[in-house]
Amino acid sequence: MATYQNPRYRGIFPVVPTTFTESGELDLPSQKRAVDFMIDSGVDGLCILANFSEQFVLSDDEREILTRTILEHVAGRVPVIVTTTHFSTQVCAARSRRAQEQGAAMLMIMPPYHGATIRVSEEQVAGFFQRVSDAVDIPIMIQDAPVAGTPLSAAALARMAREIEHVAYFKIETAGAASKLRDLIALGGEAVEGPWDGEEAITLLPDLDAGATGSMTGGGFADGLRPIIEAHRAGRRDEAYRLYERWLPLINYENRQGGILTAKALMKAGGVIACDAPRHPWPAMRAEVRQGLLETASRLDPLVLRWAR
Repeated sequence: MATYQNPRYRGIFPVVPTTFTESGELDLPSQKRAVDFMIDSGVDGLCILANFSEQFVLSDDEREILTRTILEHVAGRVPVIVTTTHFSTQVCAARSRRAQEQGAAMLMIMPPYHGATIRVSEEQVAGFFQRVSDAVDIPIMIQDAPVAGTPLSAAALARMAREIEHVAYFKIETAGAASKLRDLIALGGEAVEGPWDGEEAITLLPDLDAGATGSMTGGGFADGLRPIIEAHRAGRRDEAYRLYERWLPLINYENRQGGILTAKALMKAGGVIACDAPRHPWPAMRAEVRQGLLETASRLDPLVLRWAR
């Protein structure tokens, strides 16, 4: 049995951006190149169909195409987490079963929500994850993120870890993430197999200090972030601090300026993908933001800017 000290998955699992053409169609050749670049950048695994994959502008048919295409192209080179979030327990369970059948290593799921106000009780949230767990045989990561607008206490998360078979990983992206990670680990014990950091690594170092064993970041520069995690894991905290300090301007640019489109802008600039446009109505990245992003990145010489050269 895997435990917090010996998890099945750890390290850096960045989110794969979804690539579109200028007219808004899926660009599968670019999608495959993005995956190849990310694997070459030194990831421990990947996550697809997350919010930073612009999952909210995809049809169900497109989700199926992307899941199949990416998992077949990865071909077991690294484990892949598939996001299967949906308000409906039945739909989420069916999505999750299908992802498992296609080769997903883990599922990432937010608590059920819709819009700004439609929520369910903590009891219903627990029932939701129980039924999804009953439908699958692979780990479930609960995404504890502000976008869901569903407060989940560390105690509630720990209780689900203890009581629901496949709920074992937690991506904590709320304010005060390090404190919540500490509480979750203390309350959940070995049932919390994977306490993870998120939010583009903006809180990475405090979260690693708190006990995070994994991080789900943006997809553009894992070659800069993985050494931070590895140095920290090996007890070389001063080295981790120096590396984090070096990459923090770019981390900050993604988290606070470029957002969802950052990885695609970097990949487009480096020739990895053909187009970095989002799908309407999401606004394109402003030219000034792109310029600042690329200037910041160029100081660090990340693989993304030279992989395709």
